Amino acid sequence: MPVAFTSDPGPRPFLKGRPEPTRAPAQRAIAAALLLPGRAGEGAHDPMEEIIGLAEAAGARVLDSDYQRRDRPDARTAFGRGKVEELGVLCKQHDAELLIVDNDLSPSQARNLEEEVGVRVVDRTELILDIFASRARTREARWQVELAQMQYLRPRLMRMWTHLERTEGAIGARGPGETQLETDRRLVDQRIYKLRDRLKEVKKRSLRRVAERGGLVAASLVGYTNAGKSTLLNRLTDSQVEEADRLFATLDTKVSRWKLAAGHEIQLSDTVGFVRDLPHDLVASFTATLEETRSADLLLHVCDAAHPDLEIRMKAVEGVIEDMGASETPVLLVLNRVDLLDRAECRALESRWPEALLVSAKTGQGLDALAEEVGSKLDAWTLHLEVRVPAGEGRLIAQFKSLGKAEEEGFEEAIWWARLRLPPATWQSIQPALENAGGTFKPLS
Repeated sequence: MPVAFTSDPGPRPFLKGRPEPTRAPAQRAIAAALLLPGRAGEGAHDPMEEIIGLAEAAGARVLDSDYQRRDRPDARTAFGRGKVEELGVLCKQHDAELLIVDNDLSPSQARNLEEEVGVRVVDRTELILDIFASRARTREARWQVELAQMQYLRPRLMRMWTHLERTEGAIGARGPGETQLETDRRLVDQRIYKLRDRLKEVKKRSLRRVAERGGLVAASLVGYTNAGKSTLLNRLTDSQVEEADRLFATLDTKVSRWKLAAGHEIQLSDTVGFVRDLPHDLVASFTATLEETRSADLLLHVCDAAHPDLEIRMKAVEGVIEDMGASETPVLLVLNRVDLLDRAECRALESRWPEALLVSAKTGQGLDALAEEVGSKLDAWTLHLEVRVPAGEGRLIAQFKSLGKAEEEGFEEAIWWARLRLPPATWQSIQPALENAGGTFKPLS
């Protein structure tokens, strides 16, 4: 069957006519995982908990689960022959429609595994993409998800057309000689090109929004999905962001102003949550959405302190931050949901991470201390400078006014001067232009 292409800008299904896991009624599924040495989730309290949660978030009903430990994946089916047979038996026993695998499979591995177990196979990346597609609400989010879907789909087109041969050149029907596979690849490539072009404009708008902060220091909430970031944003800024106890409830960036003590104010943003092994195509597609995080002066790493796999999830988030190119940004560790812990458990967390702040977005515990900590370090995150710019450099003066928070400014003969505060990243970007224009600066205490 051909891939469906329509004028609707929303996410496309991978194959026309194939059932979508997010549709009711819930599809019956078996979950399976291959536990490899060095795997991101190795040592998890329950190695099947996350994939089952992801499957349920996608609309599946997981009837049973199983996993296998191996040194490396089997080249043909990922799992060993004996385990494949066991999974086939499980699918038949439960009359399952899906086998959901908590690993990324090659197109040939997925095809071979489907033939062996007799049901459709969905790997981890396809499952996460399906969840994102069901959660996307804005046009930009839909474009970003669709781009990741198209990039995932392209190398798997062969799997859909194994039953066809090259088009016969019948009288009156001779075409360019393309196979349906080649036609679909061309269509997918065209769609990828259009989506990338659209997202370039989205990124430009995001960069303009970042540039229009008006000198405010920007902080971004990052963390594992369902760690309570949206609840924390609502508590700190009186926002009305949706709060939901589910994976990937937030896909679009939400930005609000957070008023701290002593009249300080910063810009606080909340965006998509992370998981371990987050598909790289998805991270790349969401570059525009994550621009607020990439350009933030401070990252508030929000963790679910009550989760048994706390450290594993922390490392997964740190890996995504590195993939985003934000590893040099200062990070403040915020351990949320401490209302679910007793005193001994809280003391253990304080001992393990003495620099962390223990809070509860639900009850408000520790939020005043969090605001004080951010406020006390505000001067360390911003630079207090006096700059002097030739009056003829109108564009550069306008940049300083839009990017910095001016305390005083004026003109002395042919020089514009100002005492202002700038985030370090902003100063690094504008300092070369100041020096090239013949301007000067000096730090202020």
